[in-house]
Amino acid sequence: MSGPQRHREPVDVHLILRRDTDTGPEVLLSRRAGDVYASGMWHLVSGHIDGPHEDMRTALIREAQEEAGITIDPAQVRYALTVHHRSPGGRSRIGAFLEVSAWQGIPAVREPAVCDAMGWFPLDALPEPIVAYCKAGLDTYRAGEVMALHFQEPGDPIAYTPALDRRRALPPALGPASPVGPESAVREFTEQAVGRIRTWTDVSWTRETSRVWQADGAGGGIWFVKIHQNDRFHQRELDALRGWVSRLGTAAPRLVAAEPTLRAVVITAVPGDSLHGAVHPPQEEQLIFHRIGRLAAAIHASAPARPATGPVLPLGKLERHLDAARLLLAPGDEEFVKAVAGRAAALPALATVPTHGDFQLRNLLWDPASKTLHVIDFERSEEGPGVRDFVRLADAWHGRPDLFEALIEGYGRPLTPAEEQYMEVLTVLDSVSGIAYGAANHDPELIERGRRALARLRATVRP
Repeated sequence: MSGPQRHREPVDVHLILRRDTDTGPEVLLSRRAGDVYASGMWHLVSGHIDGPHEDMRTALIREAQEEAGITIDPAQVRYALTVHHRSPGGRSRIGAFLEVSAWQGIPAVREPAVCDAMGWFPLDALPEPIVAYCKAGLDTYRAGEVMALHFQEPGDPIAYTPALDRRRALPPALGPASPVGPESAVREFTEQAVGRIRTWTDVSWTRETSRVWQADGAGGGIWFVKIHQNDRFHQRELDALRGWVSRLGTAAPRLVAAEPTLRAVVITAVPGDSLHGAVHPPQEEQLIFHRIGRLAAAIHASAPARPATGPVLPLGKLERHLDAARLLLAPGDEEFVKAVAGRAAALPALATVPTHGDFQLRNLLWDPASKTLHVIDFERSEEGPGVRDFVRLADAWHGRPDLFEALIEGYGRPLTPAEEQYMEVLTVLDSVSGIAYGAANHDPELIERGRRALARLRATVRP
């Protein structure tokens, strides 16, 4: 011990209750009132740990219930950062800032004697006056850093004042740098957007040419960097991320940065594991498919439906795809495909809505802890009939009417007869194009999926 006394600093917890809006992230703040420290100033919902029986997470959940009347599942609490703070009066403390983006209840003032207002504020436009300690924590959070010192001097105001900003971020340990990663231009673009990257992990669906990387930041953040195959996919994903995807809230990633020359985007991470190949108990499967239907409904309602102004079925490429797929088709497949596709001219027009375009299990992430579903990969997004998004899912519910019923219940309505006919045509077109693409790119999974879909359809549909 080098000093006359040991530090016995209290530990407090701060709730970064976050919601994502069309204009950016917002955080919940409360205004202190009455005979308390920093009365009249905005602050995060916060409080002290009660004693050795209570950990940080438990304390945060208790304070959220007491101050704002909301219930938080422990699995939803995530560590954000720590601030070592000293007040103008000379007392110091350790503050743990914890992030929560899913909860139950509507935040409201529950302790009017010490709080007279509560509201949501943009993370980059915080209200005044705000407690300097709180502002230091939120500035550290917004910068993607994980540790800061905030030692105020005697005479400093309690409220944040730009001229007396005492926040000092501590850089994290460098750790071993990963030698693996995308080309240097992509690495440089990413680090300009989010800061230094400690490790790169190739998470591409196919490994022959990496197109998707997980980037783990030196400050603890996680992002994904995607390099599109062509300009068309790049623009489609950008249009979706800048448009209707933002209306899905936390169910989808957010765009951080884009670079058209590299055809690269940086997006935030969303929790969960791909449903592709995953095994769940039957009851959980039904819940998952109910969530899938609900998510599909949210996608299709993310912009007003519009009358179709031209062809909505990709018939123009059918002959070319048949030429490429012919050697892999079963006897009678080609005639069946042409017969079903020939119905397209007689189908009634359907309104167009935003569609994901590749709505299948591998692009859907399930978080079992929070029972939430997330969707990724929007490079095939475009306007079209909403039923387009069910074509690649049909393989997953085949033989399981309970899953289809759960999906339709989540979607909020049954498919119309016209939508069912569109789905048949779209299925044969998608099957043939998938077989053709799989043959050209040595992807046996795509080939088998297309052949299964044709066999399934031929067993149930009269040409």
